[in-house]
Order: sequence, then structure tokens, then C-alpha cells
Amino acid sequence: MTKSDIFANLSAISKDDLAPQETSVGTIISYADGIVFADQLHDVQAGELVTFGGDTYGLVLNLEKERVGIIVLAGPETLKAGDNVYRTGKILSINVSDEVIGRVINPMGQAIDGKSAIAKDKEMFLEKIAPGVITREGVNQPMQTGIKAIDALIPIGRGQRELIIGDRNTGKSSVALASILNQKGQDMICIYVAIGQKKSTLAQFVQVLEDKGAMEYTAVVSASASESASLQFLAPYAGQAVAEYFLAKGKDVLIVFDDLSKHAQAYREISLLLKRPSGREAYPGDVFYLHSRLLERACKLNQENGGGSITALPIIETQANDVSAYIPTNVISITDGQIYLETELFNSGVRPAINIGLSVSRVGSAAQLKAMKQVAGSLKLDLAQFRELEAFAQFSSDLDAATKKQLERGKRVSEILKQAWDWQMSVADQVLVIYAAVNGYLDEIAIADLLTFEADYLHFAKSNYAELVETLNKGPKIEGKLETDIKALLSDFAKTHPHFYQKEA
Repeated sequence: MTKSDIFANLSAISKDDLAPQETSVGTIISYADGIVFADQLHDVQAGELVTFGGDTYGLVLNLEKERVGIIVLAGPETLKAGDNVYRTGKILSINVSDEVIGRVINPMGQAIDGKSAIAKDKEMFLEKIAPGVITREGVNQPMQTGIKAIDALIPIGRGQRELIIGDRNTGKSSVALASILNQKGQDMICIYVAIGQKKSTLAQFVQVLEDKGAMEYTAVVSASASESASLQFLAPYAGQAVAEYFLAKGKDVLIVFDDLSKHAQAYREISLLLKRPSGREAYPGDVFYLHSRLLERACKLNQENGGGSITALPIIETQANDVSAYIPTNVISITDGQIYLETELFNSGVRPAINIGLSVSRVGSAAQLKAMKQVAGSLKLDLAQFRELEAFAQFSSDLDAATKKQLERGKRVSEILKQAWDWQMSVADQVLVIYAAVNGYLDEIAIADLLTFEADYLHFAKSNYAELVETLNKGPKIEGKLETDIKALLSDFAKTHPHFYQKEA
């Protein structure tokens, strides 16, 4: 689809609705770099869609005393000073339907995957006031990512906003992709918003989703790097509008914004061209509001309002691990916690490269199942002690037996948290592995054998203790017969796989 015909058949609003209003006609003063300044539009609204005639449309962003600043969304490059500008009286919106699932669309709701047009159902505003506190309830249901380190230590709840932050090439998109893949069979709709990415990268991402069967419950909204800054600016709001369509139906939705750093840069470009005064790092003064009004729309609604939820995973790219830069600190203060991915960990082979000490979930164990909450408490303690002792042990060669034991335990806990991006683990798998780690069942296993042990152990559990695995997937508290069965599983595995229990020297 070419730039000139993106708006040729606006899916959001009918042609009749977009008919020019002859009583409100402006004149173009200047047009350059996708920005139009016009006068005589005295009664136009901020955020209103205007037309220049034909299939060329714009969005009003600046309301000044003598003129109006408009970003051109799409259309032929034939605009010139003296041309007319017509009001439509419509605030920008897109038309969404259930058919958007499994499709790749642009910020205007039009298919860009080469398949048939998407049917219209409900018009959704791109900009909308977030649900009030009276309509919400506390986040209390887990959104399982299938990643041990996150589900155990940085739990995400349905309705939460959890930032994924880190340098380039540290696995941020991989964490988001793994989270989407893990929603299969979880009654969760997923929206992936690609902002300023290469088309080849997006194509690979969509191909993985299709190969894994995840496009059955996923919609992709894309404004690639080759698109105009105006479309990149609108993409996250379009994705949020799609999410709110399903929220209104009482559905749980996961939305990934990949990434908001490029979104802020697109907005900065637009703002500077509109002659808005620049501030810190040349961003406009309202760049905080840019993301806050987007992320505040993520919520967990109470039953009286449908009981649905929107869980947001915004991604921010840092420069040289500088989380104190302007945009990272803005988004950190808006979200309910962050998953911090570190370059040094990634380069040393730790995948996912999560810095457990700097990562946090402000919802915490309220979003965990009882079984996970129970085993994760010991896990956090073991890791905290390990980090402290590891730093201390560098300056001392003479360590007592108890300290050595804690160090060995910490090394194994750290190793067992490693996980490939395409290996999603069920609740039962995670609980069984973490229970074994924190209760000392891995202390006699060589660190190099741990990942092989994990695969064999979980296969053994599913083959011989299927009923136990099924029960653990529901997340009940581990006590009584349940704990006895887990110990029996570990004992039986040790008897049938004795080669794992020869501790390294």
C-alpha cells in the first residue's frame, strides 16, 4: 500500500462523515516536511481531522492565535500555499472489529498484510480519557509470561504496566515475544505495536507468531521506520484503541509497545517542525503527558464494568545503561515496575539478562498464585544472600562451610533461572524447578548439568506424575499431600537418574 492511498478508504469514518464543512474553510499558509500551517480555521478543535480535498488528510495539533498547525497524515505531495483546508468535525478514530485478530494493520486500522479488507464494527477514538478509579479494582490475577525469573521474582498482574528497559540488543523484544507466545490457551488477546522498526524485523516477528500459532489471538499494529513521523506518533494510540475494543467486551488484553523511545523521538520531530519550544534533550514540555495519557489507559476493571483488563508492556531503549535519562525516568515513574535487562549479563550468557536487583514489580506477590508465591519467597532470599556473599568472597579465600554452601546454592539458583526465549514454562514446571532449587535438591548437581537436569526432570514429572503436574498448574499452596508428592517425585527422579548427583569438585 502506497503512502498516497493509505487514507483512500478510511476504515474509521465513512466518506459522508468526512465531507468538507463549507462553513469552516481555511487556507494553507505554508507546507513543508509534512507540516501545514493554515489560517481562518477559527473554530477548529485540537485533535480534529481535516481534509485538503481528495484523499489527503491531516490532524490538527497546534492552535495558535493567528494560525493552526496540522500534521499531514497521508496523501499526495501536491499541497501548496493558497490551497483550501476543510474541517470534518470528527476527532481521529479507527474502526475495529474481531477480524483484526491475526492481522497486521496500520495506525488507521487498515490491513497492510496483503490480505482482504477488515470488516467494520465499532469506531474507537485514538485519544480517550483513562477509566476512573471507581470503575477499577486491584490487580490480583497473574499474567504468566512463562519466564521463571519474571513470574517468580518480578510478577506481572493482569491490568499492570510493567516497563521492559535496557540497551539495544539485550533481549527486550524477546521477553515481550515470549510473553505473547505464553498466552496461548490463557484467554488473553495480545496486541503488538511496532513503532519505527524495520519492515524486515517486523516480518520476522510476525512469522514467529504464525509458526507458533500465536496469531490466532494476536493483532499487530505497525508504523515502520519508513513511515512518516505522524504515523509513528499515532501507532501506540491506535494499538490502545484496539485493546479497548476488546476490553469493552470483558476480555483480558496484553499490549506491547515496541518501543516508546522511538515514539518519543517521532513526537519530538513533529513538535520541532510545529515550532513548539524545546526543552530537555530537545523534547517538548509535554512529552511526559505523551506517555502518561497512553499508559494510564491500562487497567483492571471491576465486575460491574465488565471485569476485563489491559496489561501494558512498554519497551524503552537506553543508551549505555543510562536509566536516568529523560524518557526512561519519565516512563519509569508512570509504570508499576520495570524489568531491567543488562548488557553485561547478556554478553556473559545470562538469558534473559534480567538484573534482579534493579528490577521490581510494584504489584508484587498480589499477582502470584499461592504455589509460586510460596517458593519465590525463598528464591528471593537465596539470591539476595548470594549477591552479598559473592561480592564479599572476592576479598577472602578462607570461607567457612556455611558461607561456601550459600555461595554454591546461589550459583545454582542463578543458573536455573536461565531460559531460552522460545521455551515457555507452565506454572507447574516453574514451581517444580524452583522448589527443587530452594530446598537444596540441586546442591549435589554440577552447574554445567543443571539445564540438562531441568529438561529431564520436567519430562519425568509429566510422564510419571501427570496428576501432580495438573494440580500444580492451578497454583494451590504447597502443603500436606501435595508437598509429599513433590518430594516423592524428586526422590524417584534421583533414583532413576543417579548420574546427575555427582557434585563437581
